[in-house]
Amino acid sequence: MINVKDQVYRALAGITGNVSDGYPKDWATFPAIQYMEEENSVAEWTDGKEQKAQLRYRIDIWHNVSTSAAAMAVDAGLSALGLIRTSCGDVSDPSGFKHKVMTYSGVIDVDTEEMYDQISYM
Repeated sequence: MINVKDQVYRALAGITGNVSDGYPKDWATFPAIQYMEEENSVAEWTDGKEQKAQLRYRIDIWHNVSTSAAAMAVDAGLSALGLIRTSCGDVSDPSGFKHKVMTYSGVIDVDTEEMYDQISYM
């Protein structure tokens, strides 16, 4: 198992100060970004230990006007980490805010932290 949540957080914190790994508490500062680690599983096990891990992150973006600029910045930041965008879509939100959900995934070497996109790895 490997933990790269701090790297994901730093990439997102460069977009806005309103980033959390839980539901946003600040609805006065936009965009509001939530990140969640949805998967951290063994992708390769050899020599009696985990060699590579499969990672998936879900990013929720809320804005009172548009999520487009934040989504582009999220994509640039997480792509720079080697994660691949596997989905992106708008979500109807009863709050009236614009809401976009994006998912990113990749396979990472637990020793070197070299990232492989899941498409070319599998």
